[in-house]
Amino acid sequence: MIYKEFQDLKLPALGVGMMRLPVKGQGETPIDEERTAEMIAYAMGHGVNYFDTAYGYHESQSEVIAGRLLTKYPRDSYYLADKFPGYDLANMDKVEEIFEEQLKRCQTDYFDFYMFHNVCEMNVEQYLDETYGILTYLLEQKAAGRIRCLGFSAHGGYDVMKRFLDSCGEEMEFCQIQLNYLDWKFQDAKAKVELLKEYGIPLWVMEPLRGGALVSLSKESEGKLKALRPEEEIPAWAFRFLQSLPQTVVTLSGMSNFEQIKANIATFSEEKPLEDHEMRTLLEIADEKIKSIGLPCTKCGYCVSHCPQKLDIPKLLELYNEHRSTEHTFGFIAPMALAAQPEEKHPKSCVGCGSCEAVCPQQLKIADAMADFAQKLK
Repeated sequence: MIYKEFQDLKLPALGVGMMRLPVKGQGETPIDEERTAEMIAYAMGHGVNYFDTAYGYHESQSEVIAGRLLTKYPRDSYYLADKFPGYDLANMDKVEEIFEEQLKRCQTDYFDFYMFHNVCEMNVEQYLDETYGILTYLLEQKAAGRIRCLGFSAHGGYDVMKRFLDSCGEEMEFCQIQLNYLDWKFQDAKAKVELLKEYGIPLWVMEPLRGGALVSLSKESEGKLKALRPEEEIPAWAFRFLQSLPQTVVTLSGMSNFEQIKANIATFSEEKPLEDHEMRTLLEIADEKIKSIGLPCTKCGYCVSHCPQKLDIPKLLELYNEHRSTEHTFGFIAPMALAAQPEEKHPKSCVGCGSCEAVCPQQLKIADAMADFAQKLK
């Protein structure tokens, strides 16, 4: 296993995300405890001792299973990460209550890593609102030894991350973002990585395979990669991409079965960053995949000036593209971003007049996209 130095700790480069544990049946619960225990035992036996859970994962059962299974091991033999669930605004005034509940669920006295969960457009105001006292309380818990390292995870855009960092970046020790070779451009993850570098904040990665979307590619794309590294499995390319970014400390993978954890641990048995020509090829493949997902808006803004509803069409198209790429897995980023906007600025407010299309240099079918977007959000 590859290890990374972080402060005075030695962390495995691969961490176990506990959001997609094996289940009995088709839903998120019940979690298959026996299979999960087998996976944890294999991980621990191969040097992967970082486990990431959260308040709402698996209908709040992930923390419970983490506590039940990890307490079989000495507490100082593994790292446990958890998060304050600010993705639900109803939780903002309950930080103490929830933190205490999380400790009990996880059967632990402290968290090695604790985060503001999912800083985004919808909740950044509340996270930074001192009347809720979230940062103050979490810093108190850190001082009391109940949190070893404090950080945040983010699905929000660059501007949201920057605002959060400008306000409390000095207190943040790490940041966890969605990062993979598709989102390098698609979600402008490259700019987010540069932002964290500017603030000197180490990088944790989630969604390295984009919810499984990068496990397999088109035959043509797979052929290009096999020509470069015949022995490399397709999912491994996503991890090699991350190994090529010096800031990356821990890469979290939500593994649902024993085969996945075994394969990923094998990949992380050695560090094999991409050569320049390999990186170019991989990003070209990502560009082609992006073209198949979304509408190629260049954000010229002509459409906005002609829209009778004054909709931010470029932003809505960006969210539409994102939603189309994830609707069969999670599809939560677009609805989350729209929740921060007034109802009259949502895609359903499009009247289909076509004024925007008349001035669009790309001749995009914007009205159709807005109608489809509104339908998908129902």
